[in-house]
Amino acid sequence: MKIFRVAIIILFLVSTLACKKESFITAKDASLEITADTLHFDTVFTTVGSVTQVFTIINTNSEKLRLSSVKLMGGANSSFHINVDGFPRPEVNNIDIAPEDSIYVFVTVTIDQNSSNLPFIVQDSILVDYNGNQKKIQLQAFGQNAHFLRSQKITGSTNWTNDLPYVILGGVLVDSNATLTIDAGTRVYMHADAPFLVDGILITNGTKSDSITFQGDRLDKDYRDLPASWPGIYLRGNSRDNVFTHTLIKNSYQGIVLTTPSPNANPKLTLQKCTLDNIYDIGILSLNSSIHAENCLISNCGTNLVLAQGGNYDFTYCTVATYGNLYIEHKNPVLFLNNWDSSGSTLFTYDLNANFTNCIFWGDLGNVDDEVITSHKGANIFNINFDHVLFKAVNDPEINSISVIRNQDPLFDSIDVNKRYFDFHITQKLSPAIGAGIPNSILTDMDDKTRTATPTLGCFEK
Repeated sequence: MKIFRVAIIILFLVSTLACKKESFITAKDASLEITADTLHFDTVFTTVGSVTQVFTIINTNSEKLRLSSVKLMGGANSSFHINVDGFPRPEVNNIDIAPEDSIYVFVTVTIDQNSSNLPFIVQDSILVDYNGNQKKIQLQAFGQNAHFLRSQKITGSTNWTNDLPYVILGGVLVDSNATLTIDAGTRVYMHADAPFLVDGILITNGTKSDSITFQGDRLDKDYRDLPASWPGIYLRGNSRDNVFTHTLIKNSYQGIVLTTPSPNANPKLTLQKCTLDNIYDIGILSLNSSIHAENCLISNCGTNLVLAQGGNYDFTYCTVATYGNLYIEHKNPVLFLNNWDSSGSTLFTYDLNANFTNCIFWGDLGNVDDEVITSHKGANIFNINFDHVLFKAVNDPEINSISVIRNQDPLFDSIDVNKRYFDFHITQKLSPAIGAGIPNSILTDMDDKTRTATPTLGCFEK
């Protein structure tokens, strides 16, 4: 009888355990590791092509985890295809992952590069849904041929033509003894991890009809206009004689950064008819360096223009303006100048010479009263000249002024922050900027339009 009772107990325990539901972790803070946040398909295809990449979804918990779904957001019409743990379809539901186990997700892209309807960059994403959480893996492939450069070092004399766009992954470095010349009409797409570093010389030869563009490589609707989508252009060390003409730099974290003085008597950077727009941190940051700029637009940046630690600057017919909007909160002045730096309790001061002629410095839809801020320390030269300049400031900056217009709205052509439409031309007849300039040797505006005998302030002639 004892043996019979023991057998009954064992059968009961086995039956009970078999009927018990498996334990799943259902907490929202359950941990999940995904081995990639973005997959790049950067192979150049010449015909219909297909490559495969893979990432892993890892359950790092001590209990089983159920994924509600792994979904290709573009669905069956996407150029991408996924295989989730052996199931090849756009969406796979209720996927169980054992404790400290993982599953593989294979991603394939098929692109016909001969199709004229393809965008330059083809993008999609995979959504992983579990315990009320959602994680995305971005997918990116190139729908048209391009020059793909990954962590590229430029040496010697190099020319980029406009035959195909340039896609930069990991960054570009122009070596100290190199000169990179970029032809008119060239488009340069920078990835989020790709700074443009210049230790040598960078020359961009854009024209009004064929400008040169630097921007991020995310061109899908939700990302194409986001600031901070790539790091920016950095003119470092002994970089010298850089000249940008009819060049657009947009959507970066910083626009152009100059970190040291020029090694020769020329400006470290010359800007001619260039635009820097929608830049998250600073449009142009110059640290004790030198810039010559004419007919340039620096618009809608966290701070548009910072000229710090002294230096030598000459800006003529430039418009520097920011309107607070969905992407850029206007909380900093559009122009900041100082002649000092500090390290701990040690103060370093430098000479500052800055001339602004026929310029506009304006901001609105923010909490900034003074769009021009100056900070002077020590006995070094501190010489800031405003010659026929319109600017907004309640408090007095430390400037020398000739024929300035203060706190009068320039009345730009059209500003609609809700639609993110900004036209900084001067077309309204009552604009105080019309006819308020002083003639000089610059005879055309940003649009190559002839300047009048009584020129309009800013980069656009009336």
